[in-house]
Amino acid sequence: MRTRRIRELPGRMERLRKRFERWRQTRKPRTRIPDSLWAAAVEIARTYGLARTARAIRLEYYSLKKRLEQRSTAAGRHEPSAEPTFVELPPMPTSVCELTLELEDTTRSKMRIHLKTATPPDLAALCRSFWNPAS
Repeated sequence: MRTRRIRELPGRMERLRKRFERWRQTRKPRTRIPDSLWAAAVEIARTYGLARTARAIRLEYYSLKKRLEQRSTAAGRHEPSAEPTFVELPPMPTSVCELTLELEDTTRSKMRIHLKTATPPDLAALCRSFWNPAS
């Protein structure tokens, strides 16, 4: 026989579960759930998830899902979102890398390079091409 592990519900969800239980005990048969309870259930579902809320409050999953979707589309049309979903950042100023490179080989040939660039060059390849021009 399987035993169920009892999980504690968050405070807001537990209070709403108790509100639903009180309503269920005092309602007349075949009475619709009041809009205030549906609205509270939708808010809890937005915070804690649809399946978890439907299971804890003993609501039909698809009915709660439908109301949650209606609330989301209505909010999208009429109310600007309190939290932005996308934020465009301005381009970051690139720091300029400035360097002076002085190379000398065994024949006393010298090369001096002064660079100002945003991306540093491949210094190893630059040195190899100076010291080993034939390769």
